[in-house]
Amino acid sequence: MQAAIDFIKEKTGNFTPEIALVLGSGLGDFTKNLNGITIEYGDIPGFKTSTVKGHKGSLFFTTLFDKKLVIMQGRLHFYEGYELSDITYPVKIFKKLGVETLILTNAAGSLREDFKPSDLMLITDHINFTAKNPLIGKNDDTLGERFPDMSNIYTEALRDKVKECALDTGIEIKEGVYVMTTGPSYETPAEVKMFGSLGGSAVGMSTVPEAIVSNYLGMKTIGISLITNYASGISKNKLSHNEVVEVGRIATQKFTKLVNAIINKL
Repeated sequence: MQAAIDFIKEKTGNFTPEIALVLGSGLGDFTKNLNGITIEYGDIPGFKTSTVKGHKGSLFFTTLFDKKLVIMQGRLHFYEGYELSDITYPVKIFKKLGVETLILTNAAGSLREDFKPSDLMLITDHINFTAKNPLIGKNDDTLGERFPDMSNIYTEALRDKVKECALDTGIEIKEGVYVMTTGPSYETPAEVKMFGSLGGSAVGMSTVPEAIVSNYLGMKTIGISLITNYASGISKNKLSHNEVVEVGRIATQKFTKLVNAIINKL
């Protein structure tokens, strides 16, 4: 970890990011008009490389609204064969670099008929349906406590700010519970029905491990899902990753507008 931190600081100098933004599937164009420093994941000690379409696989350091940001252009997933420690390694690096607030975004399938494709959903809580936890193993007391409280992972005060930003920008934003499965297969209609009965609003294959570790590290966390499709059984259409990426591309303008407002308000 120290080798990774030293390498990043060698490339970025005295740049100390205060906000980290993780871009989900199809949302990589957020950085298109920004200037900054790019570091490929494969060059950073301990980082794994992203293998999924729509995930560039690089860190981007930039300043926006006088806020210093580090942006993950693409994330790692459990279904790629990585351990949860690999997936959450960047979050620990961000904490060591000085990040105080983590914004997690993802593409997700709707578990509700009233949450339609291209909608944005503010995550209020999550259900971890993977039977895996990134905190399993010997605890490092310098990072966080052994048994962290999970009652306010997606910081309530920040959720209020996001809703204010949505109101100010005229963007409708839904609120709901995110369900994580391991993937890479999509959920069956029976599973989707079960997730809905448990209180889930959207389902995806990411975000939860990073949110758990962010909370563990004492960082403030915001979670936003881009609804890219209806989950199995709600719509008769077959699901495809190409659809996820395409809806992400279409919704980029709305997503960028909201995230810019959030960063400006933090």
